Amino acid sequence: MRILIVDDEKNIRGSLKKYLSLEGIDSVEAESGEVALKQLEGESFDAVILDLKLPGISGQGVLEWMLKQGIPAPAIMISAHGEISDAVDALKTGAKDYLVKPFDPAELVIRLRSLVENKRRENVIEADRRTANGTMQVGDTPEMQKLSIQIDKIAASDVTVLITGESGTGKEVAAREIHARSADRDEPFVAVNIGGIHEGLMESELFGHEKGSFTGAAARKQGLFELAGRGCLFLDEIGEMPMPLQVKLLRVLQERKVRRLGGVSDIPINARIISATNQSLETLVREGRFREDLYYRLNVLRISLPPLRERPADIPLLAAHILARRSSRSGAFTLDEGALQKLSAYSFPGNIRELENILERALIYCEGNIIRAEDVDLHESQKAIPVVPAQKPQPVASAKSLSAEAGPAAGSLSMEALEKKAIIDALSRCGDNRTKAAELLGLSRKTILNKIKAYGL
Repeated sequence: MRILIVDDEKNIRGSLKKYLSLEGIDSVEAESGEVALKQLEGESFDAVILDLKLPGISGQGVLEWMLKQGIPAPAIMISAHGEISDAVDALKTGAKDYLVKPFDPAELVIRLRSLVENKRRENVIEADRRTANGTMQVGDTPEMQKLSIQIDKIAASDVTVLITGESGTGKEVAAREIHARSADRDEPFVAVNIGGIHEGLMESELFGHEKGSFTGAAARKQGLFELAGRGCLFLDEIGEMPMPLQVKLLRVLQERKVRRLGGVSDIPINARIISATNQSLETLVREGRFREDLYYRLNVLRISLPPLRERPADIPLLAAHILARRSSRSGAFTLDEGALQKLSAYSFPGNIRELENILERALIYCEGNIIRAEDVDLHESQKAIPVVPAQKPQPVASAKSLSAEAGPAAGSLSMEALEKKAIIDALSRCGDNRTKAAELLGLSRKTILNKIKAYGL
């Protein structure tokens, strides 16, 4: 916890700083409102202790400036006996609490801890509301044991991390595990899928915006960088970030500050940044689609997640975990030997996410609580259909005509036709739900939308 003490009386500042230090709380002193503004512009604090009467800019003035700038640190006002009505006015303005001099420093610490915890809880709730959970990542193979050791070492530091791996391998869960094993585990974990945000909204979502900064901005909004506080911000599918936004992200990583859309001042950030990609950033850099300087900023520590086909021994354990989450009051679901053998022999191009989808379908098909081999639908034809980048594809007349073209003679088709057929099959199986089709094929939603448009589907 880091506190800013704003008081023009040196002995009060010194006494508070010493007492807070004994309680394990770091603090910084400011002897005036003007000094406080400079410190709030350059650093971030969990809370502010603010004397109401200050030379120059008053405590009320500092508070109003903080609210105008959108600085999220809660403020406790301290005042003399004759200033209680002013302190009440400060509460109406936006102060979170007040104490009358002389006060018990132990009482101040109790109130500080309560305010900071409430703010942290609000951020966690908001982060959970605005972000999603990932695919589970468990296993006891040598590959997963090595990964666990890596995570332990990385969690002990606060450096930037890049996680690579195919779609569905559990990159977000690996990021969550790093956060869960870190010293800041009680702070928010904020996850955002870059490929799942409309390009026009991405900057506002990441950096926030001020009221009136664009049409529809009816109120100030904290960006995800701010929301993460001292926790972790996870940027999934970082390779999908548009080039103009890459420039702004690079600036944030260099300066550790963000500026909201429509804002005029920078806001310090403390969140750890973890990014992930299922693409080769090195290739994107060579192609000029990803900034080299940003790549080096993100790739300080690196984790590569193995695909499920390289660790089939983990399939029984993963399946057991997935089914345990789906268990109901009527009992736990289990796999019989035939179903387990069928799963273990499959290559899982969609990795753990595909395993989850397969088991979801099996739960619908099975009778009772035992899943048998006949309940396991693997979509086996999908294994033989590679999905490759399109090479100047020609639009097709309709999905119906394409299905006819790519039907009985699939072995003689071009790679483009195979890719078209794979997309059409996935859309058909997912009821034309593009997001689910993308997951089935191991693509991002943005990629499949581009391919659907390119093929004229």
